[in-house]
Amino acid sequence: MERTEIDAMRQIPLADFLTRLGHEPVRRSGNELWYIAPYRSERTPSFRVNVAKQLWYDFGLGKGGDIFTLAGEFVRSEDFMEQVKFIAGTANMPMPVLEVSKPTFLTKPSEPTFEGVEAAPLFRSPLTDYLSERGISYAVASRYCCRVNYGVRGKRYFAVGFPNVTGGYEIRSRFFKGCVPPKDVTLVKMENSSADVCSIFEGFMDFLSAATLGLETGNCLVLNSVANVGKAMRYLDGYGRIDCYLDRDEAGRQTLETLKEHYGERVCDRSALYDGCKDLNEYLQLTTKKRNGQ
Repeated sequence: MERTEIDAMRQIPLADFLTRLGHEPVRRSGNELWYIAPYRSERTPSFRVNVAKQLWYDFGLGKGGDIFTLAGEFVRSEDFMEQVKFIAGTANMPMPVLEVSKPTFLTKPSEPTFEGVEAAPLFRSPLTDYLSERGISYAVASRYCCRVNYGVRGKRYFAVGFPNVTGGYEIRSRFFKGCVPPKDVTLVKMENSSADVCSIFEGFMDFLSAATLGLETGNCLVLNSVANVGKAMRYLDGYGRIDCYLDRDEAGRQTLETLKEHYGERVCDRSALYDGCKDLNEYLQLTTKKRNGQ
């Protein structure tokens, strides 16, 4: 493939590329466009496009890059030729003659820089008010979460933090959803619970919802992203039963099937509990409103 053809693809504005795929930004801040992640399910926009640098970053997955790596997320392939084929089809460009397997001058993904990250106890604050609005009590939140103070480009922020096994944090506030890397799963060993059962949750809001509802019957593993299902398996092999409280969407169903293929009948789908809801937290919020007569 000639370099000019690669350059032509690289010069396609990411916003135009996403528009062709049916995705529009939900807000703009300076040179940054924020989207609901276009290739996975989420509620809070955590997918950013820098229009000046023409780079994207997904705070939910902790991944980013240029138009080629973005195409790779859509086709779920790291094969450069598959990415080129997808871009050509989306942009209505002719498929170029493939002579070189991969260029050597791909732009390095742009990583967000979290400055001065500090973890502190989660005391009552607007953060716990936010969790309360989602049905999660202060008693539960303070047991498993912390407050993370951090800086980005010289400005200070704070959020609810949920630590993972390699020292990173999932962070949430009313205005932001992201991850202080490294991205990984979280394993919570519950006291007085069955050592033979592990409950799996997609995100920590669902885990906190389960704890609020008293559903934690064994140890708990939070994926923090369905992309982490492979990382989760090294912790699951020893359990006789794996209870899955995954989102009732395509990504959740695919994750459930992946686990069933690996663990067979040990996997139990518990999502019927919140049938009619997208996830366990939505079910908790509805249950709380009914209890309060709202």
